[in-house]
Amino acid sequence: MRSNRKRHRPEEVVAKLRQADEALAKGTPIAEVARSLGVSEVTLHRWRAEYGAVDRDAVKRLKDLEKENAWLKRLVADQQLDIQILKEIAKGNSEPHASSLGVGAGRLIT
Repeated sequence: MRSNRKRHRPEEVVAKLRQADEALAKGTPIAEVARSLGVSEVTLHRWRAEYGAVDRDAVKRLKDLEKENAWLKRLVADQQLDIQILKEIAKGNSEPHASSLGVGAGRLIT
């Protein structure tokens, strides 16, 4: 992995793909277009496959939804763990056992 590598935000990728489309429409070779955008030809092709003809707002919304989805999944997992702990306590066990909660030996995550 190169140390001077830059991660582009989805909005930046869409903008650069638009610039690339304009340059390619004028007949500029793909190698020159990639160089002018500061990326490799492989990256340009990968971006095109991933983002295709998506507009900038749609990409930003998609990324926001993916972040929210990940947060909600963590929230549900935490709630399921809390429910399991409460079930163990309701059975009469004063302290739930880590093994019954699917938690590693001796490690109870709170």
